[in-house]
Amino acid sequence: MENTTDKHNFSGMERLEKAFAERFPELDRSGNLRETDRELLRSGALTESQLLAMYNEAFDVPEINEEEIDIPELPDYAPLDFFNSNTCLPLEWEKDTVTLLLPDPYDLEGMIFLIRKTWDCDVSPRFVKRGFLERILAKLQNAENGEDKMLDQEDENTLRSMAGEAKIVRLVNDIFTQAIELGASDIHIEPGETSLSVRCRVDGVLTEIMNCPLSQFPAIASRIKLIGGLNIAESRIPQDGRTNVQIGRTELDMRISTIPILTGESIVLRLLNQEAVSFDLRTLGMSEEILKKFNKLIGIPHGMILVVGPTGSGKTTTLYSVINQLNDNRKKIITVEDPVEYKTPGLCQMQVNHKIGVTFATGLRSIVRQDPDVILVGEIRDRETADIAINAALTGHLVLSTLHTNDAVGAVTRLLDMGMENFLVSSALFGVLSQRLVRKICPECNGSGKAPDGSKCRRCNGSGYKGRCGIYELLLMDDDLRAAVNRNSSSAELGKIAVAHGMTTLLEDGKAKVAAGITTEEELNRSTANL
Repeated sequence: MENTTDKHNFSGMERLEKAFAERFPELDRSGNLRETDRELLRSGALTESQLLAMYNEAFDVPEINEEEIDIPELPDYAPLDFFNSNTCLPLEWEKDTVTLLLPDPYDLEGMIFLIRKTWDCDVSPRFVKRGFLERILAKLQNAENGEDKMLDQEDENTLRSMAGEAKIVRLVNDIFTQAIELGASDIHIEPGETSLSVRCRVDGVLTEIMNCPLSQFPAIASRIKLIGGLNIAESRIPQDGRTNVQIGRTELDMRISTIPILTGESIVLRLLNQEAVSFDLRTLGMSEEILKKFNKLIGIPHGMILVVGPTGSGKTTTLYSVINQLNDNRKKIITVEDPVEYKTPGLCQMQVNHKIGVTFATGLRSIVRQDPDVILVGEIRDRETADIAINAALTGHLVLSTLHTNDAVGAVTRLLDMGMENFLVSSALFGVLSQRLVRKICPECNGSGKAPDGSKCRRCNGSGYKGRCGIYELLLMDDDLRAAVNRNSSSAELGKIAVAHGMTTLLEDGKAKVAAGITTEEELNRSTANL
């Protein structure tokens, strides 16, 4: 039989060493190659996907799509324990050749020797991510055992030991890395009846990136709780934490939330990548006409400006973009938020803490005694906060805040429903920006989700969309609208007056973006279904 593996092994290692030397000449290569690529991964100089591509090129083997891998049953004469202990797995097993999945090439020579000696087979290597390979091996092991052995979650020492296992550390890091590569805003880890689902929210839509054996959940949950400083032995009550995590060159500000559910705990991680967020009004997707009017609006010296929309519609990003534009040494800017999402130089940022009585209302009451020029209130939730905010707007402060309403005129009626006097609302409120987020058509595949060769588009992960932009309507208070508010007009009447005075509605702005080829009608309908 032709000896193809010697070529892969020896010349491949030489080519890999040369590739490292050419690409990273500054590296100290006194150690072995395994240490070199681990250092490259730790430093963020290479992602795991880029490292696999270097293996493939050096060893002249084809790239393999992990999503398309279908593992066959192992032959009776090939025990799983052998592959578990060596972290490798046959993808195809023919009479004289085995196609072997490996996380790296550094044990390839030994595997060739063992497999030849044991089964008289040649080896054709294929390289995949270590976390992926370990998950497949764990699934096969559980299937062979015939049950998922849920470990005792009450034993804190056991949980800490499991959380520190190398394969669990790598698995959790793999989850974080995939989330970063996808540009995810949240990670959802959800144990079910028979398996553990890991999903990421990408451009506002959840997609599953991993499905693990249920037996791994205690270790994964414990690892995440340790990272977030939570109690790893407590699973009966909700917990919240916050931490900074360094993944390669990316530093993530991560908020962690856990709640007990029937099948264990639901864990959600909110990823805030400070470096990836650009707080610039010009990049949010406003039309030139709305942007011009909004820039003029935020230039007022005092009064109230509201940004409204449902949860996840980008209100915080818009407010921070406004603050970023107003932030200079001539203004005192104070915020009260729940929580403080983005730490920003030049601002005085106050965190709401209900446990000690620091609410939006109490925080805002203290802020007005700090001689601020601009006040940002994370959300107006109740009459007390609304009352203080309106009075601050009427006494020489620019007040920025949010409300949960469907459209711009809904903000007016929401304030009135809270018990605010009509004349106070009409006097203090200067403008309301209502918004939604829509996914943008992927520029790489033009929305098809397919690459030119017919495979899944890597830029949008096959969804046809990449990135999001806002659709907006801007309500500017004028004399006619103030008079309508004072006579307690309905939302419908306020809307008619605003449109008559030139307000572009959310739907109209969305349809313009569909016509411009920025998004699709289907996506617009999804985003505006409740209008």
